[in-house]
Amino acid sequence: MQNAQKVLGFLARRQRYIIGIVILCLIMVAGLIGVEGFFSITNFWSLLVLAAFLGLASFGQTFCALLGGLDLSIPFVIGTTNIGLASLLAHGQPPVLSIVFIIVFGVVFGCINGILSFRIQGQSLIISLGSGFAIAGGAQILTSIGSRFGGNVVYGVVPSWLVAFASMNGTIFGFHFPPVVLFWIIISVLTIVFVDNTWFGRNYYAIGGNRIAAARLSVSEFKVWVTAYGVSGGMAAITGVIFLGFSGGGFVGVGDPYLFMTVAAVVMGGTSLLGGWGGYGSTIIGVLILTTLASLLVGLGLSYAAQQAVIGVLIVPMIVFYARSPHIRMQI
Repeated sequence: MQNAQKVLGFLARRQRYIIGIVILCLIMVAGLIGVEGFFSITNFWSLLVLAAFLGLASFGQTFCALLGGLDLSIPFVIGTTNIGLASLLAHGQPPVLSIVFIIVFGVVFGCINGILSFRIQGQSLIISLGSGFAIAGGAQILTSIGSRFGGNVVYGVVPSWLVAFASMNGTIFGFHFPPVVLFWIIISVLTIVFVDNTWFGRNYYAIGGNRIAAARLSVSEFKVWVTAYGVSGGMAAITGVIFLGFSGGGFVGVGDPYLFMTVAAVVMGGTSLLGGWGGYGSTIIGVLILTTLASLLVGLGLSYAAQQAVIGVLIVPMIVFYARSPHIRMQI
């Protein structure tokens, strides 16, 4: 009896993970049945590379969500850093220094977002969206100077090593394994270990679960909040850099599909938008669900609009189901 209760308790605590994994398996079965070549090697690597992009873009969104916030500037940071790096390279700037500058820019911008949204809590969504529009517009103005493309597109000489890093056909020590996928795996493992085994990592759950209790434990909500948004900006910048290697040219709208896809990945994985529940491991499940589902829908011949409709139909019941679970604040 006790063993059965332990098993039931274990399943109850991880029901969100289990639901996500079940949905992922059902999508894979549907792909196996309905799409020829769905499990081919080419499609497999394509899925993982696309999942890596979404996974990196959703990295910071996860930690913002754990605190009860959202960062809607992510797609704009991706686009800004993408054309920003392309512009720097086009003007002959050293690639490594340019990439470092772009990533630092993303971190600083994210920290500013974090400070503003912390000071005006409850409006983080609007603040991050507005600041995102601002930097995207500013980037287009700067890159349009002397450009015949109006600042939306910038072409430059992309380093071959960056192209190889982001390529689906990339290799590692002679083996076919896209470096960007390995990078995502390493980041994911280190993050999960860090959050589960460090005091600072657990602070995200403490603040998201009960801010008053966290403050009584001397947890600095300001530091954690700003760090979350700083990480979000930095990871969005890294995604923009990798996208440049993938596409070979800078485009300010390259991050547009991620405006709500990062939120969808977080939600589909089971992380609560109210804070205090979930984590990056959950987001990985959500990323794999969305990427695999998109591949299935493309294989079935559905248009982009139809794909968005199907994804929306899946997200709504998931949110409704998770909302029925009592929030962690009500469980203490």
